[in-house]
Amino acid sequence: MSIRSLAIVTGDHKVNDPTKLGAAYGPEDLKAHDTMVAALESLGRFELTMFYDHHRLFERLAELRPNLVVNFCDTGINNRPTRELNLPAWLELNDIPYTGATPQAMVLCFDKQIVRLVAQALGVEVPGEVFLPAGSLRRPPDLYPALLKPNAADGSVGITKDAVVRNEAEALAYLAFLDRELPGRDILWQEYLPGPEYGMGLIGNPDAGLAVLPPLEVDFSGLPEGANPILSFESKVDPASPYWTEIKFRKAAIDDDTLSRLEGWAKTLFRRFGLQDYGRFDFRCAADGRPKLMECNPNPAWANDGKLAFMAGFAGIAYPKMLEMVIDAAIARVES
Repeated sequence: MSIRSLAIVTGDHKVNDPTKLGAAYGPEDLKAHDTMVAALESLGRFELTMFYDHHRLFERLAELRPNLVVNFCDTGINNRPTRELNLPAWLELNDIPYTGATPQAMVLCFDKQIVRLVAQALGVEVPGEVFLPAGSLRRPPDLYPALLKPNAADGSVGITKDAVVRNEAEALAYLAFLDRELPGRDILWQEYLPGPEYGMGLIGNPDAGLAVLPPLEVDFSGLPEGANPILSFESKVDPASPYWTEIKFRKAAIDDDTLSRLEGWAKTLFRRFGLQDYGRFDFRCAADGRPKLMECNPNPAWANDGKLAFMAGFAGIAYPKMLEMVIDAAIARVES
């Protein structure tokens, strides 16, 4: 079957979205969406149908029956992160192929403790961590400095500029904040890693070949003195914050041994978690310089200003070509 008809599904622009400032799509979000559409149109290969309104989404997809769904709905159905898996699950039930991760991969990677335990079992180094179940007595572990974050969340929700705590008073204050803002969530009390932060991007599939993009390093040097050097919620959603304006991405300068280790870990995790077509893995170094896994990202951000696009740029791959590579990886997988 020659794949020509693509349905592009994104988040719903008119529904509240907890991963965005004010829980709503803003000008920056809409600009990124329009840039993506223009990039796909510039390829001149496909008939495109856009779905950015989730009203009767499944009925409309059933009527259209596209050759391939480009699943850029990384916010979940009706912008509910716990429903991100619903779209690929429905597509599988209806025998409609799609790009990106399976429902199983999404479930596994959404639970950060599961990611850590699986990675550790595979020999991937991970930070020290304590799991605090929702509703339990929140007695701070003796592990400082620490990064406190929800065990299950996307888009840095629950990780603000104050998420790094260095004593019991700061920890209790942040735990109280999380209980107010995200009631009923399990919390991870994680060793804070003070070293460089890297991103590893992969496009393709294990059996057909995985292209490893040049690694990215997060440059925190522009942040105000005393600001915690982390990619906080503010860095993703608030154009007025120095976390948005002063954090930069650059091509990482990593020695060959470390680069080989990160590539090997990324490929191992890609296969083990069942990712498809593309993925991103974030690592951060401990004080001794050893990298440890922070996040496993199935269906990483597709925007032209996202980490994956930066890494593609380091390899001389223009944004439209990056999107085409993801789509072609899915086509090759579907047609194999």
